[in-house]
Amino acid sequence: MNKITGAWSWLTTSSHWSGVDGVWNRLGEHLFLTVVCMLISCAVALPIGLALGHLGKGGTLAINVSNVGRAVPTFAVLVLLLILLGTGSQWPTILALVLFAVPPLLTNTYVGMREVDRDVVQAARGMGMTGGQMLWRVELPLAMPLIMTGVRSAAVQVVATATVAAIPGGGGLGRIITAGFSNFDTPQVFAGAVLVAVLALLVEALFVGGQWLLDPARRRRRRTAVCSGPAGAAPADAPA
Repeated sequence: MNKITGAWSWLTTSSHWSGVDGVWNRLGEHLFLTVVCMLISCAVALPIGLALGHLGKGGTLAINVSNVGRAVPTFAVLVLLLILLGTGSQWPTILALVLFAVPPLLTNTYVGMREVDRDVVQAARGMGMTGGQMLWRVELPLAMPLIMTGVRSAAVQVVATATVAAIPGGGGLGRIITAGFSNFDTPQVFAGAVLVAVLALLVEALFVGGQWLLDPARRRRRRTAVCSGPAGAAPADAPA
């Protein structure tokens, strides 16, 4: 209980939120690092997953390779990259987080593409659609829910793991935790962990809400309900 009250006291102290080492600045650094890593990860994993899922070849090998990469601890990868690239930039942290985020993105994209109803794909091919048209107009919209699940999972994992940026002296909320360890300030360590957890939950909620709002099936159901009108109502031109 003392740790909880101490963390609450730390979080409610206004001086801890301002300045270079304040929460707001560290939060901005954390979000910037997360966005950069997610953009690079999506640019790498999504095209590969879409292409392999569309062709139906090489996906098992790619997923197995990515899962091997997932088994390697991010901390170990970061240490290796720090040895190879040095500590003068954020690139070791960014590359470590990208390698951490690619597996769920690649796996979900490939699986989402392969789980598209083959009858629908055959019907699109029978209508004369080209491979590119089937990919963008048929397969991708149907696979989008599972793809977005992979993006959401990767984003939450990156937010939670980006605290490792503090190890080589980078920014982010991890600096609050490491500063607490350095000063033997347990309430600060606890407060930093709470901030990371809350941010991860907010990112999760943001993606869930966005996915619900952008769900094409939900929009179709809504349009159908609006066009059909109240239950039991007869069309305007129907005979009495």
